[in-house]
Amino acid sequence: MENQSSISEFFLRGISESPEQQQLFYGIFLCMYLVTLTGNVLIILAIGSDPHLHMPMYFFLANLSFVDIGLTSSTVTKMLVNVQTQQHTISYAGCLTQMYFFLMFGDLDSFFLAVMAYDRYVAICHPLHYSIVMSPRVCAMLLALCWVLTHTVALTHTLLMARLSFCVVGEITHFFCDITPVLRLSCSDTHINELMLFALGGTVLIIPFICIVISYIHIVSAILRVRTPGGGGKAFSTCSSHLCVVCVFYGTLFSAYLCPPSLASEKKDIVAAAVYTVVTPMLNPFIYSLRNKDMKGAIKRLLSRRKIFSS
Repeated sequence: MENQSSISEFFLRGISESPEQQQLFYGIFLCMYLVTLTGNVLIILAIGSDPHLHMPMYFFLANLSFVDIGLTSSTVTKMLVNVQTQQHTISYAGCLTQMYFFLMFGDLDSFFLAVMAYDRYVAICHPLHYSIVMSPRVCAMLLALCWVLTHTVALTHTLLMARLSFCVVGEITHFFCDITPVLRLSCSDTHINELMLFALGGTVLIIPFICIVISYIHIVSAILRVRTPGGGGKAFSTCSSHLCVVCVFYGTLFSAYLCPPSLASEKKDIVAAAVYTVVTPMLNPFIYSLRNKDMKGAIKRLLSRRKIFSS
C-alpha cells in the first residue's frame, strides 16, 4: 500500500476549460442543484406527512428521492466549489470518497427502480396478495438488501482503486472522479479493476434493467387481459410515472457508460454523465408530481400547511 505516498491530489478539468463558460455552467448547475434539492425534499416531506401515501410504492419513492439528492450532491458540489475558488483540484482521499458515494448512490437508483417495478407488478398482476407480498417487513428487507449490495459493489471498486499507483498528478477529464477517467491515470496494472468494472458494473446495471423489463412485460400482458372498459388504462396509469423515470434514467445511463469509446468523445461522455447525475434527479420530482394525482395532492396539502404555519 505504498501508492498513497505517490500523489496527494488530482486535477479535475471540469465541464469546460474556458473561464467564461465555467461561470455560465456554474450558474446553470447551481440552479439545477437547488431545484433538485427542493423537489426531492418536497417529495420526501409530502410522503412522510400524508398517511394516504404510506404505501410500499411511495416508501421506495421517498428513498429514491433521498438517493437522488445524494447522487447529485456527491458529484456537483465539488465542481461548484472548484469553479467558485478557481482551484480545480481534489485530494487523493477526496477522489476515492467521491467515487465511492457516486457508485453507491448510482447503483441504488438502479436497484430502487427495479424494486418499484416489482411493486407495480405485484399490485397489478397479484392484487389480492399485494398486502402480504409487499408487507412492511418485506419492504424493509428489500431496502436493506439494496443498501448492502450497492455498498459492497462501491466499496469493492474503491478498494481496488486504492491499491493502484498514480505516479504523477494527472488531469481527470471529467467534472468528478468517475472510475474510468481515474483508471486511465494509473501507472499500475489495471486489468483486475477493468475486469471487476465489467463484471460488477454490468451486473448492477443489467440485472435491475432486466427485472424492470420482465415486470413490465407481465404488467402489459395483465392489462391487455382486462375486459372492463377503461380498466387497463387506469391500471397502467399507476406505473406511467415510474416508466417515464426508467426511460430517462437508463437512456442517459446507457449512453454514458455502455457506448463504445470509438463512438463517443470525452465531451459527449461528460454531457451524458451530467444528464445522468444532475438532470435526471432534477426531473424525477416533476415527473412524479405532475403525472401522479396522489403525489400532486400531497404536495399541495404540504405547501398549504406550510403557508398556514408561516402566516
